[in-house]
Amino acid sequence: MVATSLVLSLPSTVSFAQDGGDRRNLFNMLFGAPRTERYERYERPTRRYDRQDGSIIEMAPRRQRSRATPQAAVPRTRTAPIPSQPQAEPVAKLETAKKILVIGDFLAGNIGGELETTFATSPGVSIISRSDGSSGLVRDDHYDWLGQLPAILDEAKPAIVVVMLGANDRQQMDTASGREKFRTDAWFKQYETRVAELAGMIAQRKLTLLWVGLPAFQSPSMMADAVTLNTLYRGQVEKVGGEFVDIWDGFVDEDGRFVLTGSDVNGQQVRLRNSDGITLTKPGKEKLAFYVDKVLRRHLGDMASPDLAKFDSSTLPPLQTLESPANPEVPVRPISLVDPELDGGQELLGGNAPPARLTETPRDKLVKRGELEPAPAGRIDDYRLTTQ
Repeated sequence: MVATSLVLSLPSTVSFAQDGGDRRNLFNMLFGAPRTERYERYERPTRRYDRQDGSIIEMAPRRQRSRATPQAAVPRTRTAPIPSQPQAEPVAKLETAKKILVIGDFLAGNIGGELETTFATSPGVSIISRSDGSSGLVRDDHYDWLGQLPAILDEAKPAIVVVMLGANDRQQMDTASGREKFRTDAWFKQYETRVAELAGMIAQRKLTLLWVGLPAFQSPSMMADAVTLNTLYRGQVEKVGGEFVDIWDGFVDEDGRFVLTGSDVNGQQVRLRNSDGITLTKPGKEKLAFYVDKVLRRHLGDMASPDLAKFDSSTLPPLQTLESPANPEVPVRPISLVDPELDGGQELLGGNAPPARLTETPRDKLVKRGELEPAPAGRIDDYRLTTQ
């Protein structure tokens, strides 16, 4: 009540300083304002420089920039490269290994190189590659496959022949009647004759023929020509009993369009073709050879297994012979205690021969003559009548 009366008795003319001081309240008037210390901001004085000509230059003080607290440098972590799988060392081939001959252009060379790596650990399979990158069946002046193939077959003596040609054959052809332009009926007729002749050379020697079709190309016209040539190859190869290996789906999308990037042999998305839309990258070569590898293993059977071994004096373990003594001790043959009469044995091991019996036993009488000994007197089976 006293504090309230003091407040009410204060004159209404009390005014608060408006010069920026702290406002007073009831608590401050009763108990006094808290003591606060003011710190004035120190500002550097303006620097003045007198020049020789009498003029004065005033320079404002530099503002100190607040330095950021240096942060500890975070060490960069480098991702360790994925180690490549070590390639298995090639093994020596068996004398009876099946030889696979790969002939054709630059695409056939890709197949041959990848098949050599694939079957490097198979002693029963030998890959022989005979390819010419710019060759074909049109320019026989560059490389004459029809003229060179018989000598190659005689030298290699293969069991299976893989052929891939046609990527370089979209050009004019010199024939007996003159030069024929590509895509004309005369051109296709002459080209079909050459394909049939090449396939016939292989079939006449009773060799397995695998003709690999052309892949899709980036150029629409080249892609259309590849479809036509694949149809021609399939027809002529199957006539002589060969097998056409279709690789088309491996280099197009689900809509049948050419793709630069697609699935590799492991299902990963990789680049399969180079920028020219014709040649293949490393994964593309592996995928091309993968199609051929599947067909080859069907014809090779167990010869493609890496576990196939060569059995001769170099691989067999050393044999040890056991020497027999000069006078070996022949033990007495054991006899059966159940039926000693039927196995031929008459003596126990280490025992003496039993004495010969002069009288027949009840068993002997039963076995030899079927006679039974009379039952002892008083036994239940004693049926003898006694006289009293």
